[in-house]
Amino acid sequence: MALNVKKGDTVLVIAGKDKGKTGKVLNAMPADNSVVVAGVNIVSKHKKPRSAQDKGGIIKRENKIDASNVQIICQSCGKATRVKHNINNGEKIRVCNKCGANLDISIKKTTKDTTKSTTKNVENKQANQTKTDKADKKVESAVKKETKSTSKTSKSSSTSSKSAGTKKTTKSTTKKVESK
Repeated sequence: MALNVKKGDTVLVIAGKDKGKTGKVLNAMPADNSVVVAGVNIVSKHKKPRSAQDKGGIIKRENKIDASNVQIICQSCGKATRVKHNINNGEKIRVCNKCGANLDISIKKTTKDTTKSTTKNVENKQANQTKTDKADKKVESAVKKETKSTSKTSKSSSTSSKSAGTKKTTKSTTKKVESK
């Protein structure tokens, strides 16, 4: 059986011990016709330690409740409502029965945001790649200029040394490393 409630929806509990509470759907299980809502149907679970590092004790967590005991809260009108289904551009969408607003907008927004962020990341990577390519070209051109200028200075120094009739000698100093 298909559920009218999806993960991420804000719902109001309309029956049971937590009647009147609202929360976000953490997990939807259509096979069981149940949902897990944050802060609703809290149960104590006794956990036995399975190893020396594992802690045991009483753990409080949310348990599933029947999907018929919750109603979706519409984001536009703010009221708990039943779900109506419409077909829009060949897609079946969930619509608020009271105001007619689309209930699947929040899900579409998150998918659009993730696609926008991924496209921005790709664009940023491409921009960074082009920047590094430009920087590499600048470095290469600077290296070429330096090699040309050093070759010119070496030619001029060799001609000046020939004219003077003396050779230039370079002294290299080396440090001795003592080992202990």
